[in-house]
Amino acid sequence: MKEGEYGSIFRRDAAREGIVRGCGHFWQQLSRECEIDLLEGLAASDRVNSSAAHSIIMDNPDSFPCQLISWDEAYRLSRELARAIKSSRYEPDLVVAIGRGGYVPARIVCDFLLHSLLTSIKIEHWDIAACKRPQASVRFPLAVDVRGQKILIVDDVTDTGDTLKEAIDYVKSEGAGQIKTAVMQHKTSSDIVPDYYADLISDWRWIIYPWAAYEDVLGFTERVLSYEPASVAEIGTALKERFSLTVDSESLREILGDLVDLKKARRDEDRYRRI
Repeated sequence: MKEGEYGSIFRRDAAREGIVRGCGHFWQQLSRECEIDLLEGLAASDRVNSSAAHSIIMDNPDSFPCQLISWDEAYRLSRELARAIKSSRYEPDLVVAIGRGGYVPARIVCDFLLHSLLTSIKIEHWDIAACKRPQASVRFPLAVDVRGQKILIVDDVTDTGDTLKEAIDYVKSEGAGQIKTAVMQHKTSSDIVPDYYADLISDWRWIIYPWAAYEDVLGFTERVLSYEPASVAEIGTALKERFSLTVDSESLREILGDLVDLKKARRDEDRYRRI
């Protein structure tokens, strides 16, 4: 990625294309500083052993590195993923997106494969802000008959690999024929290696995709408030120090307003506390 490209993506490209219309200010502030903070957090002495990645959040749920992926980067990775599938000459009868993270990359992959048959399943494993459920499970099953069909399962990332494994097992149980898997980013912490991926991640960090950035930052804000009341400025400092995230005050106030509306926090003068 070229110098300065990370920040400019949110200021111009996404807003111009209307992809994140109305969220431009939020994206503008979650800019290249996030990348700088991440790189500093992954200094040689602090780098995470990928074999223990799944335990990082469990052992220290209140401080771990995060990386924001831009819309343009997600598009580029999805295109690279499609090229890898094309070069293998695998021609699926049906593409199955894993919701919710796989919706966008699956659609882009289908675009470059010139493939019109796309459906989805909803598997629940990771909630917002890296909150993990005990096990992956299918929430919304397939709505089509896949018996005997060649399937391509698409998701955004492999972390532990549990979600992808659950998807494979489920689609197999529905009688599918050949099954191949594809993700934009594959972490070496995953217990399963997908058939296709565009990017390999060895140094573990939590990946924040543009279609989930607001809810992830909201979740991290809720974590910050779980210990003691804090002002907007104090919350911003904590997000940067604990999760490598730089968020502007206006966006934080919007997030805090949503937490208040959801009855997950309340405001006491200039400070917020978790309920």
